[in-house]
Amino acid sequence: MHRFEQSGAALLRPAELPAYERGGGARTTPLVTREVGSASFITGITSFDPGAAIPFHRHNCQESVMLLEGEAILDIDGEEHPLAAHDTTFIPPNVPHRFRNASATLPMKILWIYESLAATRTLEDGGDTRPVALEHSPS
Repeated sequence: MHRFEQSGAALLRPAELPAYERGGGARTTPLVTREVGSASFITGITSFDPGAAIPFHRHNCQESVMLLEGEAILDIDGEEHPLAAHDTTFIPPNVPHRFRNASATLPMKILWIYESLAATRTLEDGGDTRPVALEHSPS
């Protein structure tokens, strides 16, 4: 990360930042966080191995996700929605959803944005709730 001293702005290069394993073939690279200086939102990139999926979950705040590369499926409201590069979602708080890699051979990447530094993820299976920020630390 490069910090601009005069303004406090930051330049983040994902290839130079750590990625944290989330299990199931997914890993997250946090980008804009409280530690970078954000006072109101967080962003990051999650990479999916071929065929990988994250479990159904919901958040306590609004979320937007853009498919950066690959082929994905958004599961929401009991429906499957294929996504192409740059398709972008808006997901209100407490709406169960998940993303999965539609390819059995190619990786997939999403950019996510949460409206809150205190974003949480609640798994639909079991109800476990954790701060999203916990996914951004070594296991």
